[in-house]
Amino acid sequence: MPGIWAILLAAGESSRMGRLKALLPWQGTTLIESQLRSMLAGGVERIVVVLGHDCDRLKPIVESVEGASWVLNPDYLQGKTTSLKIGVSALDDQPVADLLLLNVDQPRTVETVQILLARHDSSESVITIPTYRGKGGHPIMISAALLPEMAVIEEETKGLLAVVRRHAETTDRFEVDDPSVLWDLNTPEQYEQALASEN
Repeated sequence: MPGIWAILLAAGESSRMGRLKALLPWQGTTLIESQLRSMLAGGVERIVVVLGHDCDRLKPIVESVEGASWVLNPDYLQGKTTSLKIGVSALDDQPVADLLLLNVDQPRTVETVQILLARHDSSESVITIPTYRGKGGHPIMISAALLPEMAVIEEETKGLLAVVRRHAETTDRFEVDDPSVLWDLNTPEQYEQALASEN
């Protein structure tokens, strides 16, 4: 029976952070493990993690989490779109009903994942995006019907953004009282701010 899958993008170099973001301490573990467990506890059934830079340090963590697997993107330096396409290709022949998309530097709570999944399930939208004060956040949910489009996205044509724009009329953008849906931990300052908000 088709279920809810997720793609977690964790292939980047973390150049602005100065150290591998996936291994940053977060809630008593690493950021990547916290992300995986949060999504699974929130209702996601299977997660494909796209690795690239420093992948050998991350593979054992992914393999230790039941429900998670990894694929390698050898072209990660060419942009995030290449990682998303690798993740989508890993879903071929899998029973996917809906797909959650998230980056490893966007830590989200179990509650946030649950709210998003419930909202998407209760609507007829093909894309569901949480917003905070009108600004679009993450994670986002995409119907499996859009996987063929996702498989052919290109960096030059704005990748995922182009798909979202194409389906604007069937996208549910819903407001949440949770500023963390906007978090992107790209710099040490953003990481410290997020840590302070968690405590």
